[in-house]
Amino acid sequence: MGEGEKPGRGAALTPCTCWIWTEAGDNNGWSQQLDKLYEKHYEKIGMNFIEFDTKAEECLLGSVPAPCLCRGLELDCDGAKFRTVPAVSSNVTMMSLQNNILRKLDSNGFRQFPDLRNLYLQHNKIKTVSMYAFRGLHNLTKLYLSHNLITTLKPGVFEDLHRLEWLVIENNKITRISPQTFQGLNSLILLVMLDNFIGRLPDKPLCQHMPKLNWLDFEGNNIHSLRNTTFSSCTTLTVLVLRKNRISTISENAFSSLTTLDELDLANNRIEAFPPTLLKDVKELSQLNISHNPIQKIPTDQFDFVLKLKSLSLEGIEIPNIQRRMFMPLRNLTHIYFKKFQYCGFAPHVRNCKPNTDGISSLENLLASIVQRVFVWVVSVITCFGNIFVICTRPYIRSENKLHAMSIISLCCADCLMGVYLFVIGYYDLKYRGEYNENAQAWMDSMQCRMVGSLAILSTEVSVLLLTYLTLEKYICIVYPFRCLKPGKIRTVTMLVLIWIVGFVIAFIPLSNQAFFNNYYGTNGVCFPLHSEKPESTAAQIYSVIIFLGVNLAAFITIVFSYSSMFYSIHRTAIMATEIHNHIKKEMTLAKRFFFIVFTDALCWIPIFILKLLSLLQVEIPGSISSWVVIFILPINSALNPILYTITTRPFKEMMNQIWYNYKQRRSGGSKNSHKAYSPSFFWVEMWPLQDISPEIMKPGLYTDSEMSFSTQTTRLSCT
Repeated sequence: MGEGEKPGRGAALTPCTCWIWTEAGDNNGWSQQLDKLYEKHYEKIGMNFIEFDTKAEECLLGSVPAPCLCRGLELDCDGAKFRTVPAVSSNVTMMSLQNNILRKLDSNGFRQFPDLRNLYLQHNKIKTVSMYAFRGLHNLTKLYLSHNLITTLKPGVFEDLHRLEWLVIENNKITRISPQTFQGLNSLILLVMLDNFIGRLPDKPLCQHMPKLNWLDFEGNNIHSLRNTTFSSCTTLTVLVLRKNRISTISENAFSSLTTLDELDLANNRIEAFPPTLLKDVKELSQLNISHNPIQKIPTDQFDFVLKLKSLSLEGIEIPNIQRRMFMPLRNLTHIYFKKFQYCGFAPHVRNCKPNTDGISSLENLLASIVQRVFVWVVSVITCFGNIFVICTRPYIRSENKLHAMSIISLCCADCLMGVYLFVIGYYDLKYRGEYNENAQAWMDSMQCRMVGSLAILSTEVSVLLLTYLTLEKYICIVYPFRCLKPGKIRTVTMLVLIWIVGFVIAFIPLSNQAFFNNYYGTNGVCFPLHSEKPESTAAQIYSVIIFLGVNLAAFITIVFSYSSMFYSIHRTAIMATEIHNHIKKEMTLAKRFFFIVFTDALCWIPIFILKLLSLLQVEIPGSISSWVVIFILPINSALNPILYTITTRPFKEMMNQIWYNYKQRRSGGSKNSHKAYSPSFFWVEMWPLQDISPEIMKPGLYTDSEMSFSTQTTRLSCT
């Protein structure tokens, strides 16, 4: 069973299998009652139990039909293709006719078998059951009619079955029942009628002819409502299963007579609200399942009457008013199942809470995985150090275009914020280590979480806009060199300020109106609104889609198109200028740089676009994927931008070589003239505009022979 799933029942109760599959440790409710039933009848319970005696026994039934197997007084005719009940000795005690082609159960069809105790008729094609089909079976204890085509059961059809204990009629086409149908079932303790088409339960007491009924299962029918009188005579009932129906209304006293009820299952219905005192009389209840109902609100005192409750399932229910008060009276609660992992923080005293992780956080830690906890620090250090290093060294590159340097420094400042964001997440992970469950909701609702989330969005959006701006500037200057207007200092500063203002607006708008956006940043432990969840407000969903699939996707397409056009333009100009073989190496250098810039952008943004699109299509996205995206993929650009735009460029390499050369000269006590002898042989700005480079620097004499030709072409393509 998958992690976080509720204990489940088997699809059917057959003679060779039994409902015993439970989640480890959660044996409350039906499984506990089943143990009691078997203890009562001195039967063993295990992964499988066999009704037939597995030891080879001599047949005591005399002559039996050829396809059948006989062991003692038991007859197994499964899959024998019988159209009628076979004729065998009258002392048979068990008869299995599963997987045959019986179409009708005639009157007195089993009367000649008065000692019959177990009768299995599953998986036939039975449509009609005569009113006297089971006449004379006074010793029958188990009757299975599952997986047939039965549409009606006439009143009194079970009249002679005074000792019947188990009646299983699942997967038929029964549309209605009446209490008289079960007349004579004085010893019945288990009734299973799941997966039929019953649209309503009778107005009269259902259990009036079944005074010992212990287990009632109506799963998978079409029941719409529960009235006060429906279960009024079911005083011995311990298990009531009504899941997967269409119940929308429940009368306030519908369960008032069920004083011994141990499990109540109302999952997968259409219940929007429960009467406040619905559970006031079921004080022995140990397991309650109301999951996957469109419940709008749960009163804080809804569970105050069921103090013995041990297992509570609220899966698939959004609880906007959730608070600890709801679960504090349930001191015996050992298992609780929520829709969201974050809700576990409101029931800290419950030992087993599922889901125990959302893929990002766990009950113990803000970051569930040890890999996440390590790498959040590694990535934050790399991102911060790389960008701070570039901010400090960029102004000292002599050949740098100063306006371009200003843009790169601005980009590094934005990327550095991503490192700060990861550092804060790592800090709070350490702070809540081992006790995150108790602080989860408080952390996600806190102003600190909202601010750090907005910081991450600010970093992401400013970085995206700056990269797009730098790319467009290069694109215009290279593809349209003669139309390019020289970007002055005022225009550059204005664009940078405008980009930061837009980034601030995008990041902090969700904080301006909580009623409009809800808790936009507090949907997970890392405070990053990567994908929309259904409970989000419409405004928050639209806003998130506009940012991630609007602004960011448009920026990515622009960058890919621009770099492709730039490379094509340079390639074409080089061919026109001189022989191709002189420029293959230069073009490969450009191609590699363009490729890595576009590749890192794609590696960072395409997974985010896909996640956003999938969430928009309401595809369930595992939280572990979101955590990998936020910690490993999202910071890729922030960590690599210093390398792509500064550290691997020719000017930076020249500067570092100059520093290293000067250092060696000082160590060796070299002359001043030898120090001057080493100067940058080539001032190459890696596809950037050359407006601020002095004419002296651009003189051909400063270039080496191997680079002069291509440099001249680049100068011709640059803005003037």
